[in-house]
Amino acid sequence: MVSVEPYAVYAVGRCSESPTIGYNRTMDANIQFSSRAAGKVRALIEDEGNGALKLRVFITGGGCSGFSYGFTFDDSIAADDSIVERDGVTAVVDPMSYQYLVGAEIDYKEDLAGAQFVVTNPNASSTCGCGNSFAP
Repeated sequence: MVSVEPYAVYAVGRCSESPTIGYNRTMDANIQFSSRAAGKVRALIEDEGNGALKLRVFITGGGCSGFSYGFTFDDSIAADDSIVERDGVTAVVDPMSYQYLVGAEIDYKEDLAGAQFVVTNPNASSTCGCGNSFAP
């Protein structure tokens, strides 16, 4: 189990080009973003050379168990996105995906099998062997 330090989670009511402008409100969300995951995202953003990038975490249909986790970079935040900040790194989650990720922890691991972001999701009733897809 990864030790998770305090992090910020909030929803954006209106967004603009400047992340300091908008109607942000704190929400009682429960998505954890480990410091190891934040560190890897920070390194990838530095490699991209665009400090405005955020990690977008999403759920899509497909995979062995019905739904799959997805990760991509995004330089914008939608008005209804939920936001998780950790160690200066921002992850965003759309409302449809958020309902499947409440209570989940996003981590990053490197081992002999490779390197990947890993989601520990209490909402998953089953997962496939590789851990990349789940059934709610």
